Amino acid sequence: MSRLLHVSSGPYAPPVPARVLIAVSADGARLHVEVHGPEGAPAVVLAHGWTCSTAFWAAQIRQLATDHRVIAYDQRGHGRSPASRACGTEALADDLEAVLEAALAPGEKAVIAGHSMGGMTVMAAAGRAGFREHAAAVLLCSTGASRLVAESLVLPIRAGRLRTFLTKRLLGSRAPLGPVTPLARRILRYGTMGAGAAPHMVEACARIVHACPRQVRHAWSEVLGLLDLDHHVRELSVPTAVLVGSADRLTPPVQSRALVAALPVCLGLAELPGIGHMTPVEAPEQVTGKIRELVSTYVHAGPVGPVGHVKEDA
Repeated sequence: MSRLLHVSSGPYAPPVPARVLIAVSADGARLHVEVHGPEGAPAVVLAHGWTCSTAFWAAQIRQLATDHRVIAYDQRGHGRSPASRACGTEALADDLEAVLEAALAPGEKAVIAGHSMGGMTVMAAAGRAGFREHAAAVLLCSTGASRLVAESLVLPIRAGRLRTFLTKRLLGSRAPLGPVTPLARRILRYGTMGAGAAPHMVEACARIVHACPRQVRHAWSEVLGLLDLDHHVRELSVPTAVLVGSADRLTPPVQSRALVAALPVCLGLAELPGIGHMTPVEAPEQVTGKIRELVSTYVHAGPVGPVGHVKEDA
């Protein structure tokens, strides 16, 4: 089942989708899209972050798919979506629009949740017609709009040019991550998770991150290092909730507070004590609960049948 078979049992084992689609982006990039849950149920769209895949949302998919239609997709170069030469925020926005068109009926509304680079994808698409057609509300998890490298706390040294330089070199490393070893787990836990993250959570995240090809990891680190979506945040005019872990070193709470100050229709900030960057894995109930809350407030189920462009064998 390719490089995506990371965890075979438990809450972080990827659920089997009801349907699999291929969404074709503006430049021809092909995106792996999974649809879980009953047709006609309220829709949720999940966009994962840098070095992750649909497997990252396993807990949310399992919890929501009982009574929601959950659509999750692999960002280009991640998971089962082939890599593309185009790397940038415009490509991310194109891809999200393509997924929404492929998986939702015309005019159908959904809650769109983005974690880390997935949140940046949502911000990049905020002004797009396709996004506005389908977005009822948004959840931004552990993300930021600009100054990602300068404000990262991965390296425990004083803020300034040296820390920024070293952080950029670390996050943009071309070195292979290799197998998931005890040392690799400790490093990943320190950099991306809270101190209280359970071993099975660390294991799931390590397997997902280590599966990302190093060329893809490096290419997107360059994009994130230059990120500036401040203008796009102000275009995100749908109701938007923001969630972050207090121990997030990659996109620390200062990033979320800046989003809250800039969002036109902000529903507030939930700061989870002791949780790191990997909020959907570290705090699955809180993330799922916030999505459910948004759906119950802003989305209503309708008579929607199966949609989608190209089918792929599951």
